[in-house]
Amino acid sequence: MTRVYIEDFKDHVGEEVEFAGWLFNSRRSGKLMFLILRDGSGIAQAVLSKKDVGEEMFEVAKNLTQETSLIARGQVREDERAPGGYELTLSHIEQVGASVDYPIALKEHGDAFLLDNRHLWLRSRKQWAVLRIRHEVSTAIRDFFNGRGFIAFDTPIFTPNAVEGTTTLFSTD
Repeated sequence: MTRVYIEDFKDHVGEEVEFAGWLFNSRRSGKLMFLILRDGSGIAQAVLSKKDVGEEMFEVAKNLTQETSLIARGQVREDERAPGGYELTLSHIEQVGASVDYPIALKEHGDAFLLDNRHLWLRSRKQWAVLRIRHEVSTAIRDFFNGRGFIAFDTPIFTPNAVEGTTTLFSTD
């Protein structure tokens, strides 16, 4: 079975695929579960039906917490209502690693809290989009200068730093 990224779902419509990523969010409606899955390439919806997977696997899915890492298998379908326009109809789901007490819920948080949890905040849609834009801009700039024979180099960065005893390590003019 082919393991695919969410951005490649469009190339596998009608196929049974394997997905590895994280649970972004979930909601339940009786014997159906809607799982929002995330990987490094995007976000997609997956549908899990109790009649298709059985009671045991449905219970596993019910107990998945936000940002749990997982492996899912299912058929890719086109659905304009789904995020990204494609949906995964699940036949199997497996928890790889639990996420216990994930501190960033789908609600507003203050700047201080988010800065203290920056490594987790980067998983939010807004921060993910900002990083993708910054990547594209820096790639375009680098390509522009590379195409004109320039060479990139990194210069040292001097920043103030209090050392033990609050003396200055060295001075600069």
